[in-house]
Amino acid sequence: MRIEWFGLSFLRPPRMLVLAALALGGLVSVVYATNYSLWINGRSSTAQPGNHADFTYWGPASTAAGVNKKSVNWDGYNRVSDQNYRIRDALDCYCTGTNWCYVAAHSAGNLQIGYALSLYGGSARSVKNATPNASGVCGNSTGATQTGWNIKWVDVAAGAGGGSELSNAGSWAVSEPLVADLKTTTARALYDHNQTRAKWFYMYAGAKGTLYSAVLPGQDDEAVAYHSAGGVSGSSGAGYCNAADWFCNDLTLGTAANEGGIAKWSYHSVKFRDDSEAYNHYTNGNWGGVVSKVRADMVANAY
Repeated sequence: MRIEWFGLSFLRPPRMLVLAALALGGLVSVVYATNYSLWINGRSSTAQPGNHADFTYWGPASTAAGVNKKSVNWDGYNRVSDQNYRIRDALDCYCTGTNWCYVAAHSAGNLQIGYALSLYGGSARSVKNATPNASGVCGNSTGATQTGWNIKWVDVAAGAGGGSELSNAGSWAVSEPLVADLKTTTARALYDHNQTRAKWFYMYAGAKGTLYSAVLPGQDDEAVAYHSAGGVSGSSGAGYCNAADWFCNDLTLGTAANEGGIAKWSYHSVKFRDDSEAYNHYTNGNWGGVVSKVRADMVANAY
């Protein structure tokens, strides 16, 4: 556990600092910092809103998924703007004061974290105590405030930040309010995708599509196309593919502009492109699909 003393950071308090603190009669306080891994679900009928211990959407709760993992559950049904307070509540809980967060998002969870950072990431946030009530709201800790949240980076599996043509075509249940936000032009206009408050979004794009997803341009994972999962900028989607496909512009790895010259949004980098076409959109109740790649990264690097 990392300990901070007069702005210096140590994995454990050196003996000299402990003695100095004792010599000062307890005037020096030792501050413990904790890291958390937050998982933000996408479209869902199973997530329990506000219950940060419920991993039903993802898979077994016993599965490793980063340090101190929490499930940032929202209802996965209503519009992003109506449910975004759930994400802000969790960010306030675990990502303020001396605490820091790693964030993982799936599908429409990409819209939720992007929306929170763009519209609220520059606002004053009360420092919270990381102890949520049944509604997922934490109490104030010190009475202090800070600007935005302490986020190390964001991993995005099958991101729907650019929307989905399945929503455009009415392939999903049109009675769901969220489906209106998932239309490509709507999703891309919902907030400024370039404004991430300098937090990096690492994109993981699956390509195990089927005939059902014929309306999706380029490579896709059965629900979102590469233009969305890869963080490609612009006001509408276009077809992007793996390098082996000669009839479609490549989705490039990293931050480089894609083949054809269209850039990615600022602070967006493609970490995984499914060249083997082996990963689809769905968790299948067991951290499956392209989410498995994000989980592996969280296990390795969120500590």
